[in-house]
Amino acid sequence: MIIHSLVMGMIIGLLGPQGTYSEKAARQLNVKARLMFFDDLEEVIESVLTREVDCGVVPIENSLEGSIGITMDALKENDIYIIGEVIVPIRHCLLSKGHMEDIKVILSHSQALAQCRKFIREHFKDIKIQTTGSTSHAAKLTSKFPEMAAIASRESAQKYGLDILADDIQDYKENYTRFVVLGNNIPEPTGHDKTSIIIHLGHDRPGALYDLLGEFASRNINLTKIESRPSKMGLGDYLFYIDMEGHRSDKNISVALNNIEKIVNWLKIIGSYPSGIKIL
Repeated sequence: MIIHSLVMGMIIGLLGPQGTYSEKAARQLNVKARLMFFDDLEEVIESVLTREVDCGVVPIENSLEGSIGITMDALKENDIYIIGEVIVPIRHCLLSKGHMEDIKVILSHSQALAQCRKFIREHFKDIKIQTTGSTSHAAKLTSKFPEMAAIASRESAQKYGLDILADDIQDYKENYTRFVVLGNNIPEPTGHDKTSIIIHLGHDRPGALYDLLGEFASRNINLTKIESRPSKMGLGDYLFYIDMEGHRSDKNISVALNNIEKIVNWLKIIGSYPSGIKIL
């Protein structure tokens, strides 16, 4: 179990309808939890903030298409924390009630469509492409019209009675999405943790980023990710999202963060949580 506080009867909010990759991630976290499906990621995040659910499962980055801006911005703008993570392999299928030659429209989430660009261009160059709120929503709509096809999971085919016309159609086979669990409190250390922070350097100066990274390097703290994103406060102004091994209560991390806070404009801890697992 990734999150020790996950118990029978808890409610997990996630993107719906049934059959999404988010559901696959949520089931891996707690098979006995009650799942509450929402139409979009903003609603999932809001359900955590209002405590309508015990926690929410949302995608934060994909190995092909990069970070999910909605999730990254929510962590910056709200009092919400990452309390766990799980990595899910993404294996897209082309689903339909009709045949390949019948297809006039392909539906899917924008991320899934982007991950299957080559397949679409090769097989459906002049077909209409339509985005939906989720891959499973595309599958649900497709189940009503034989001239439609959805890019979604094998589970969606089973859920909505669709045939798999082609499988593993993503442009690159090594396609993974990292999902994070959002909650309202930072969990206690487990000994196998990660900490995530956001930093705004403020006034740029030579060596500013070097000094920042030096605080981690000098304490042997392994950074697993560092990403810059626009701060939305002006052109050329950036935030840094950083993931590191260890819990914020670990002495070396605590000292590093205290020192960094003195040399940056702003620092926010957005999670200290058990390292996730990979679904095979």
